Amino acid sequence: MVRLIGMIIFSILGVYSGVYLGQLANVEPGTNTLSVEQYGVIIGMVGALVGLILTPFLTTRPIRALRQLLSRISAQNLFAALSGLVVGLIIAVLAAFPLSLLPKPLGSILPFVGVLLFGYLGVAVFMMRQHDLFSIFQSLNPRSGGSSSAGETADSKSNLADNRSILLDTSVIIDGRIADIARTGFIPGALLIPRFVLTELQYIADSPDSLRRQRGRRGMEVLSTLQKEPSIPVRLSDIDVEGVREVDDKLVILARQMRCPILTNDYNLNRIAELQGVTVLNVNELANAVKSVLLPGEILNIRVIQEGKESGQGVGYMDDGTMVVIENGREHMDREIEVVVTKVLQTAAGRMIFARPEF
Repeated sequence: MVRLIGMIIFSILGVYSGVYLGQLANVEPGTNTLSVEQYGVIIGMVGALVGLILTPFLTTRPIRALRQLLSRISAQNLFAALSGLVVGLIIAVLAAFPLSLLPKPLGSILPFVGVLLFGYLGVAVFMMRQHDLFSIFQSLNPRSGGSSSAGETADSKSNLADNRSILLDTSVIIDGRIADIARTGFIPGALLIPRFVLTELQYIADSPDSLRRQRGRRGMEVLSTLQKEPSIPVRLSDIDVEGVREVDDKLVILARQMRCPILTNDYNLNRIAELQGVTVLNVNELANAVKSVLLPGEILNIRVIQEGKESGQGVGYMDDGTMVVIENGREHMDREIEVVVTKVLQTAAGRMIFARPEF
């Protein structure tokens, strides 16, 4: 419809232009000079063709690009920018009257410059201080000052969820520990799951490989558990990043645009996000941080379950999964013995403990 309307408009403009040019050409007509009607028909047909081709570039494509740009901006950023623009324009209007009283040409130029300057400053200031402004608005909300402690707790949790969103990666959903972590209340904010993450999770659940299919179905069960928990705010969003195919790249770009962290246990995504200045909440790092701390010289009971890489070594595991490498522990296979910690090594894969038998 837009193309047809543009074709008609351009054809009408072409006819009028052709008639005008025909009249100019026929002031002193020659033997091969076209008539006014011929000029109108020819240039009108050219205008119709131009309108049919150029109309999408002038109408639908800019509008589509604007819609895609607005879809990438979070609601909080958009509201802050619009509020800053309104405030800046109000200040510009108030300053326009005294500026217009200045002698020419300043009186006619400075009001327009003031509109541009104050509009830009309003948007920039509101975007930079949006979190502070939203905190002030929420503190002025009468519902935030409930009389009971339970009401205050619920309001504070909802405020935290509104203030901060946390993007979930596919790997952390399949891992499953996010449900237990979120249930404890240590995650201050709403868990935001984009639609492309759900699409990837569904693709894994429908995989012909039985192992991948089980992992995908486990992720679906974890999502169902998260949505059923009333204390865990979970939001599904259709927001997407145009022009990018990889899910990890979309998450990083989306986190930068929304200024929110990514919750994952993917090592590669962790490094890529950190290089681009995105905050990452790694479940594996959290698990390593809450493991029991052992110092050299402490004694613990450990069961030797397998041989180590080096000669005579035995390997056991603590209750939290920490590996314990026991010197000369091969001769105590399938036995629980007392060992003395000799060294604690922290690696990217986790914590390793080296020990020797006490006796």
